[in-house]
Amino acid sequence: MEKITFMPEGEEAVEFYVLEQTTIGGVNYILVTDAEEEEDGEAYILKAQPGTDEAEQVYEMVEDDAELEAVSGVFEHMLDDIDLI
Repeated sequence: MEKITFMPEGEEAVEFYVLEQTTIGGVNYILVTDAEEEEDGEAYILKAQPGTDEAEQVYEMVEDDAELEAVSGVFEHMLDDIDLI
């Protein structure tokens, strides 16, 4: 499982494991978790910032409820064994 480092502004870096990725309407989204493969953990959906270099993609947490619901539905469909709450 690919591991990425998320560095929120003004906070300590957090490491996430990438579960899945998709592109919707030209925007890249990744589904990440803070736990390794067999463990239960928190899942987050991150959205790529436009105009950033693909070698060092910049992501932000999806906070808009409608966007979060739509994208989480896509990820649930992609990963039948995961329930996103």
